[in-house]
Amino acid sequence: MAFIRVGPEDFDLGTEMAALRAAAGDIGAVASFIGIVRGGAAAPMTAMTLEHYPGMTERAIASMAAEAETRFALSACRVIHRTGRIPLGGQIVLVMTACGHRQAALDATAYLIDWLKVAAPFWKKEHLADGTDIWVEARNADDSAAARWQTP
Repeated sequence: MAFIRVGPEDFDLGTEMAALRAAAGDIGAVASFIGIVRGGAAAPMTAMTLEHYPGMTERAIASMAAEAETRFALSACRVIHRTGRIPLGGQIVLVMTACGHRQAALDATAYLIDWLKVAAPFWKKEHLADGTDIWVEARNADDSAAARWQTP
């Protein structure tokens, strides 16, 4: 069963790894992805605010995680997504998967992060150094990344 947390609290990789391994049992691989607030392409950025639809966001992530557990034979999975204002360099998201083999763990992690970008109801606002705010629009590249996981 997947562990999912959505909220403003930061996370510690070591703590989350220990929790994943405790839940996973006998495994051969763990893969992880951490998303970090980086500077905006258009102008210097100081922070990002992430908003979500409470309840719906968690259900969407749980559905994605359940699909990943079945598709990649996961032993355990953790998805943590922060909300609220996060400074430049701050951690946004953690996806960790554990299973018997490395390729399945790597693929499951990529699958989850690709789908999180397009199917979980989050909205991002960049706070620029000049004091303006810009809502981040969906990107075609994210849709293309998620589309590669669709089965024919």
